[in-house]
Amino acid sequence: MTPQPDPAPQWPLPPAVILAGGQGRRMGGADKAMCLLAGRPLLAHVIDRMAPQCADLALSANGDAARFARFGLPVLPDARPDHPGPLAGLLAGMDWAAANGAPAILSVAVDTPFLPPDLAARLTAAAGHGAAIAASPGASGLTRAHPTVGLWPVALRGALRSALADGQRKVMAWATAQGAVEVVFDAAPVDTFFNVNTPDDVARAEALLHG
Repeated sequence: MTPQPDPAPQWPLPPAVILAGGQGRRMGGADKAMCLLAGRPLLAHVIDRMAPQCADLALSANGDAARFARFGLPVLPDARPDHPGPLAGLLAGMDWAAANGAPAILSVAVDTPFLPPDLAARLTAAAGHGAAIAASPGASGLTRAHPTVGLWPVALRGALRSALADGQRKVMAWATAQGAVEVVFDAAPVDTFFNVNTPDDVARAEALLHG
């Protein structure tokens, strides 16, 4: 019998951080996590998608944490006062996961209500003991990466802290620097990484939910 190679090492079921620290400029300054889709906050849709596939959930958000009390999640503010974007939320999530003994954390964006049910499993399998980000086929036929949706070793938090201090703000650039692999998910019949950024996007998402 031909010996079979050992399976690639992979992370256990990860905790996840929902990134909701943005300022919602394209929503007219609205709190995007609380914007209603089919009568429920976007945050509720993302929780429904992620809770079955993650060991624990936390929310990266700034401002009054009491507004999220009904969701029962730890709320992690940015450690930096200048709110430098989703990388700061990812760092807060990494620090939270490390404090709870988790070796890796999954990040997702609060404006992606159609996340796939096998997201954590596929990213974990692809990452080995490294990092992995989600991707999907674009309209032009080229693959489009979604770097805010990723699986990250918490051991990278020192490198991320340094990158933020050096002015890094682009998630894709940082993911590339860490050698993150891309995992391509199907985009049919619905792009599972559809972003709800504007009021028009809310209408489109409503149509997708009902269609």
